[in-house]
Amino acid sequence: MTTATRRPAPDPLSDPELACPVSPVVDIVFSRWTTPILWSLHTFGRQRFVQLERRIKGITPKVLTQRLRQLERDGLVVRTYHPEVPPRVEYEISDLGTTLAPLFAHLADWAGTHLDDVETARQRYDEAGSPRP
Repeated sequence: MTTATRRPAPDPLSDPELACPVSPVVDIVFSRWTTPILWSLHTFGRQRFVQLERRIKGITPKVLTQRLRQLERDGLVVRTYHPEVPPRVEYEISDLGTTLAPLFAHLADWAGTHLDDVETARQRYDEAGSPRP
């Protein structure tokens, strides 16, 4: 007679995804360059690589390529290849990516309301001689 091995329940303290179910979303959407890419595609519509590169100051072509590939893999961006001479590639936000628009709108509202408060708190912290993070 065999007995089934019972696995212990996952510990929410050792698994960040269980402790905070938002973590995977933050990893997908809020990397340094992902948010500006999605914002640009949502705001300005379908764009070619060079247009994105010009709009997003400071991003390197290598990083833009990597982020666009990851966003395409995640289903947030659609890449369209046009087999013409010269070849043309365009990127646009997907239907899934568009569902993030209300989240970005809330974050933009929060930023407009609270970033001055954050700056004030930082100044207070720094003036108190507290250790820098």
